[in-house]
Amino acid sequence: MSTVADRVGDLIAGLDEPRLGYRHAPALPTVTEAVTSLCQAGIAVDGLLRHAYLDPEQREIALNETLRSTPDADVSPPAAELLDAFSRVRRRTIDLLRGMSPDDWRRTFVDSRDGELMLFQVCERITRQEIGRLGMLRNLVALVPAV
Repeated sequence: MSTVADRVGDLIAGLDEPRLGYRHAPALPTVTEAVTSLCQAGIAVDGLLRHAYLDPEQREIALNETLRSTPDADVSPPAAELLDAFSRVRRRTIDLLRGMSPDDWRRTFVDSRDGELMLFQVCERITRQEIGRLGMLRNLVALVPAV
């Protein structure tokens, strides 16, 4: 979880605006759209995690819906700005997670699709989803034509 923003930055480093906006096929997103989706979903899921942890009464979380959301790329800031915001939010979330006790990690939440999950399992689901999005982004960057 802690390296996702850095990996995204590494993948898109050196790509100019025309190449970030390149669409290889009608059904595929552009690199910018993929970065926007990953960053917006990451910010949303980090907010969900922090809210769920900081509110002891919170048991139900919309993890599946938050992970599967498709943000509106038309109303988002530029990809670099969004990546910086995601990086800041993720650092705060990782700091919070690192300070948790073993009892905190065993705290359970209820997701509409997956049922009861411990905090560790919630983080694992987030990580798996982000690894998949990073793979898609890597593949999209590979399709961008060289200059």
